[in-house]
Amino acid sequence: MNKNLNKIAQELVNANFNNYWAGFESVAYALYDNSYVYLFNHPRMTKTQQNQYQILQRDEQYNGCTLILYDDYPTAIVDLELYEDYGSLFSILVHELFHGFQYVKGEKRFANETMGITYPLLKENVELRNQERASLFSAVLENNIINKKQYLNTFIAFREKRATIIKDHLEYEHLIETIEGPAWYVELKAYSEKSPNSYNSVLKKYGQHLIDKYESTSDIRKSCYSSGLFMCLLLDEFSPSWKESFWNKEETLYDLLKQFSDGTVKVSEVEITPETDAVINFAMQSRKKRFENFEQQKGIHLFIEGEITAKSFDPMNIVPFEDRLLHKNVIQVRINNEDYLIQQPVITYWKGGIQNIVRLHMILKNIPIAKIDAITVDGIGVIKGRFRKKENAIYLYVN
Repeated sequence: MNKNLNKIAQELVNANFNNYWAGFESVAYALYDNSYVYLFNHPRMTKTQQNQYQILQRDEQYNGCTLILYDDYPTAIVDLELYEDYGSLFSILVHELFHGFQYVKGEKRFANETMGITYPLLKENVELRNQERASLFSAVLENNIINKKQYLNTFIAFREKRATIIKDHLEYEHLIETIEGPAWYVELKAYSEKSPNSYNSVLKKYGQHLIDKYESTSDIRKSCYSSGLFMCLLLDEFSPSWKESFWNKEETLYDLLKQFSDGTVKVSEVEITPETDAVINFAMQSRKKRFENFEQQKGIHLFIEGEITAKSFDPMNIVPFEDRLLHKNVIQVRINNEDYLIQQPVITYWKGGIQNIVRLHMILKNIPIAKIDAITVDGIGVIKGRFRKKENAIYLYVN
C-alpha cells in the first residue's frame, strides 16, 4: 500500500481550498496503482467512511490523471505510480479536483479539440508565439509596475498579431488556457505550500514550461496550460477580485487580461530567426520519430481498413503527423456498427476529418483467432471482415 494514502486523506479533510481559490470545494477522488483503486469522498460512501477510503479493483476507466464520472459523480483520479514525492502527488490531485469544481460550477468554455490536433506550425506564428510567451513570463516576474505593464502590452501585441495569422486556432489556445490555466494555478499554490523551496523558485520551475521554445512548439495543447497559469498570476496583480466573477462568463482568460493593456505596443514585420526554424524542425522530427518507433516494434501488426469512426479519444495523448494520428494510450472506435475500446498505442489514418478513419494500425502480442469472416483480438473482441496474412502482418478489411 502506498505510504502517502493516509497522509493525503487526512490533509485533504483538513485542507482549506479557499486558500487556492475562493469557494473551491472538493469532489470525490480516487488514487490508484496497478491493481487497486482507493476511493475517497464519494456519495456512495457512508458518513462513517468519510475520513477513510473504499478499496476497489482497478478497471478500464482508471487511466492517467484526469476527471471521470464514477457512478455519475465527478471524481478526480490520479495514478500513484507517476509521482514519487508527496508534494507532486498532492498538487496534481488538487489540480484534478479543481476540474471537478469546474464541472460543478457548470464551466462551458471548452475547446474544439480538433483545432489542436490540426494546429499548423507556421513559421511566423511560432516566432511570435515564443516571443509572446517570454513577455508573459517577464511580466509575472517583474516587480517594477511600469515595466510590468510594458511587458503586458508587448504580450498582448504579439498575440493580436498572431490572431491575423492563425485565426480560429488561436481561439483554441484561449479556451485551453481558460480551462487548464486555473487548474495549474491551484496546482502551483498547492505545490508551493508542500514544497521546501521558495515561492520564487517554484514559480520559475513552472515557468520553464512557458519559455521552453522546443517543448511549447512540440505540444501546443500542453503549452497552453502554462500560459493560462501565468495569465491567472497576472490577473491576481491587475485585478485581485477577478476570480469572484469568473464563472458563467463567456470571456476567456485572455479577454480578461487584455482589458489591462493600453495598446501602445504594435507589431509590424516579423523576422524569422534561425532558432525558430530549428524549433519547428525539431517538433516535426520528434513527431516523425514517434511514428517510426511505433512501426518498428516487434509483434503482430494488425491493419484494419475500411469505414471506421473514432467515437472517443484522449486529446492530451495524441501525436499528429501529416494524415496520421498516434493515439498513445486509448481510443474507442466504431466498426460495423459495433464499438471497440482499444487500450494500447494505435496509429489512425484519417481523411476528411480526424473522426473519419480509413486505416487503423495496432501491434499485438498474441496472434488473433481467425474465423472465416472475422478475427478475435485479445482484450478488444470479435471484429468482422475479410482478412489476409503477410509475414508478421494481418490485414482486415471491414465495410
